[in-house]
Amino acid sequence: MQSPKKFVASNLAKSISSLNSVAMGDKKADLVLKNCSLISVYTREIIPKSQISIVGDRIAYVGPDANHTISPKTAVIDVKEKYVAPGFADPHIHIDQFVLPSELAKKSLLCGVTSLFSDPIDIVSTTGYKGFQEFLKLGENLPIRIFQMVPGGLPVDSKFSNSKTLSLSQEKAAIKHPNVLGLGEVFSWTKVTLRDSRTMTSLSTMIDNGCIINGHTAGASGKKLNAYVSSGILSCHEPTNYDQVLERLRLGMWIMIREGSIRRDLRVIIPKVLSNRIYLNRLMFCSDGLDPLDITKYGHIDHCINESIKLGLEPIDALTMASRNCFDYYNMGKDLGGIAPGKLADIIIFNDLKSVKPSKVFVGGKLVASNGSIVAPIKKRAIPSWIKNTVKLKKFYSKDFEIKSKKKKVRANTIFLQNEIITKLSSAELDTSNGNVLSSVDKDVWKVAAFDRIHGTKNHVVGFLENFGADIGAFASTWSFHENDLIVIGSNDSDMALAANTLRKTQGGLVVVKSGKIQALLQLKLAGIISIDPFEKVSLNFEQINNTIVDSGCKFSRPHLIPLFLPFLALPSIRILSRGIVDVKNRLFLNPIS
Repeated sequence: MQSPKKFVASNLAKSISSLNSVAMGDKKADLVLKNCSLISVYTREIIPKSQISIVGDRIAYVGPDANHTISPKTAVIDVKEKYVAPGFADPHIHIDQFVLPSELAKKSLLCGVTSLFSDPIDIVSTTGYKGFQEFLKLGENLPIRIFQMVPGGLPVDSKFSNSKTLSLSQEKAAIKHPNVLGLGEVFSWTKVTLRDSRTMTSLSTMIDNGCIINGHTAGASGKKLNAYVSSGILSCHEPTNYDQVLERLRLGMWIMIREGSIRRDLRVIIPKVLSNRIYLNRLMFCSDGLDPLDITKYGHIDHCINESIKLGLEPIDALTMASRNCFDYYNMGKDLGGIAPGKLADIIIFNDLKSVKPSKVFVGGKLVASNGSIVAPIKKRAIPSWIKNTVKLKKFYSKDFEIKSKKKKVRANTIFLQNEIITKLSSAELDTSNGNVLSSVDKDVWKVAAFDRIHGTKNHVVGFLENFGADIGAFASTWSFHENDLIVIGSNDSDMALAANTLRKTQGGLVVVKSGKIQALLQLKLAGIISIDPFEKVSLNFEQINNTIVDSGCKFSRPHLIPLFLPFLALPSIRILSRGIVDVKNRLFLNPIS
């Protein structure tokens, strides 16, 4: 096994002479922070009246008196005894959602998050290696650190999946990039326990190159979990209760406690962690992904810190989990995670230890956010036209959503929504008209269709969805985990065709249609999954999508998740993809009509 993969922001080896000289006072600092209440994540102390000297993008001196590092040209900031801590990290987030990395950076920085560890699985599922390379570029030259992982879960199940993925040779090429740290969540854990040859080769490559491998162990325990961990996968963000956390910690895993838009697990886990007094050094916070409304309403990792403090966690422990622990896991502690000589100067300043709200944020010694505003320039990178043309579909007509039968009544297999995410198999008796099986408003049975919009094939299927409950004509989306088929839900075929044609024209997004009119639209032009619009516009349109469906009587509060998860093969029980309706447990295709 090789040594851990090295992250290079600025080469420490080339900086040591300069850092040494400033620490000794032989040269002078660029910036000095005075009168800091320093949060030491190394000693679990708050050190009053500390001073920090920075040269270039790194810290040269930390101590009680930095006057020897100051010249007339040195910028000096009196922190006035406010708290100073290392910048926060989100160790597992899917940033290929909703907005461009440059737009997400603005919101995350205001929350004190200076590093994002991205798993761009849906960019890869839609655009392959070429798109992965382009997405790397979109995350560069921003006033936030974005580290990328090679997606580790594609295809979810090759028997049914239509997603693109990286070849083994492309994975080897990808990890040569300094900001690509390893393999993203390996969520098809049965491929590991069954020693799937492709999966095992990928894991071995990562281990041989000193890379990190992120885990996803929902449902795994006992010998299966042991086999997974023994294969070099040492983290998981899926535990939803304390017992799952403890089992994984006992096996040497690192746990990312999830608090994001899909799941919120802090309130269940943190109190038990505290009452059982377990070590905290392998615990982190992560979001797993945030929608625009949630990051605006709650925040990001700062929200995790504040909620944990309310639940009884000591503030300094919460701050350590949000910083040092993340970088220790990624073998980056030499460069990041704390405030100490030699470290990169990613620093936040805040007033209240019990309610952390950053007033100033520095990345690499540069002030990037101050008093609720971004003060660093954030440039949008030019986006190539090819990645904005991924909806490869012909014009739709009502007949494309018909299900034919010669019978007057049929027994249909339905995908029953237990919630926005989990489904089960059900059935309903439906009428036909002119040989077309009809949906039923009275029985709350809808048509649902999936079309391959990535490869240009004619693969598609139409089935039935039950328990949706909204008084609309159609709801369509080009974004779904991790197939990114066009998914259309509808109560009538003509509105379904209008919804599909709208997203064909916009080259991606979410749309709600009723009685031949568009009620709400969120355009996602980049690969059909990311908007190129400003954050505020995306947030407004996203809110309108959900509100329109909820206000019309939908039974669920987050309806945008329904088409997002309908093709997701990693969850029970019945899924729909462009290749067919799938019984996940039995790995069988189902007919829409019994």
